[in-house]
Order: sequence, then structure tokens, then C-alpha cells
Amino acid sequence: MTDDREDILRRDGIVIGIAGMSLLNGMHFSAYFDPVFILMKQFAPGFFISSPLLIFYFTSLFLSALTLAIGGIPAAIYERGKGLETSNATSMWIWLGGIMLLTIPTLLQMTARPA
Repeated sequence: MTDDREDILRRDGIVIGIAGMSLLNGMHFSAYFDPVFILMKQFAPGFFISSPLLIFYFTSLFLSALTLAIGGIPAAIYERGKGLETSNATSMWIWLGGIMLLTIPTLLQMTARPA
């Protein structure tokens, strides 16, 4: 029973890391934010969004969700290849690694900003 609890606790910590890194990649200082914002400005009127502030928020949300989805592709391929029915700690680490790779430009840009 304790082995299950340790595994669940480990996976919860990894999920917090996954969520935090994807949220960081969706922030306004992200390297990907400006190109996605320009695209969102073009598509926003089709969804009846006219406020620039709402476009700003939806860009951040879209970029975070896109980071989650793209970062999870290697983990999904691993799970499919191994024939797993549920995620284990290894697939969660692969997911976190994929998101970390996507977030590297944001981390570099965040640390290079003048104070």
C-alpha cells in the first residue's frame, strides 16, 4: 500500500511541474507569445472577441494548452509503444522533458531581460 502512495505522490509532483512549466511558457514574456498573439488577433473576430485584453488572455491560455498538448506527444508515443493502459512515472517524466524542451527559449528570454 505504501508503494502505491509513493508512486501517486511522485506523479502528483511531476504533474505540478508539468502544469507550472506550461503556464510559464504561456506568459507574456514567452518567446512564442508575440507570433501567437498576431495570429490570435486575426482569428479573434470570428469568435466575437473584440477586446485587446481578452485577446491577450486567450493567447496566454492557448499557448499554455498548446504546450501541454505538444509536450505530451513523446509520452503518448512511449505509452503506446510499451502497451501501457495508464501513465506511470516514466511517461510523466517524458512529458515533463518534452515541455522543458519547449520552454527553453522562454527560460532563456526570461533570464536575459534587463531588470
